[in-house]
Amino acid sequence: MLIRLVRLTLKPEAVTSFQQEFSVMAPKIRQYPGCHQLHLWMDLELNHILTTYSEWDSESSLNDYRESSLFKTNWALVKPMFAAPAMVHSYVRLPKE
Repeated sequence: MLIRLVRLTLKPEAVTSFQQEFSVMAPKIRQYPGCHQLHLWMDLELNHILTTYSEWDSESSLNDYRESSLFKTNWALVKPMFAAPAMVHSYVRLPKE
């Protein structure tokens, strides 16, 4: 299981548009093969900082999505809304102790 966190710093005036776009695209992303979860979080104090949390079968399934027309279309729509480059972190869940 791959866990992906993507921190997005948006232009303040783009937050509402981003949320609207996310609400349209999220169901499609959640249905993409290998995606188990997708959530959008907002920073408690800075509402123009958003983070996506997603869980994928593997790095390969995430990469398949990132090469898809779905991702490319979505990225082209939201990238102009960014005030800074996205910060991306990938994790694997460790076994329970």
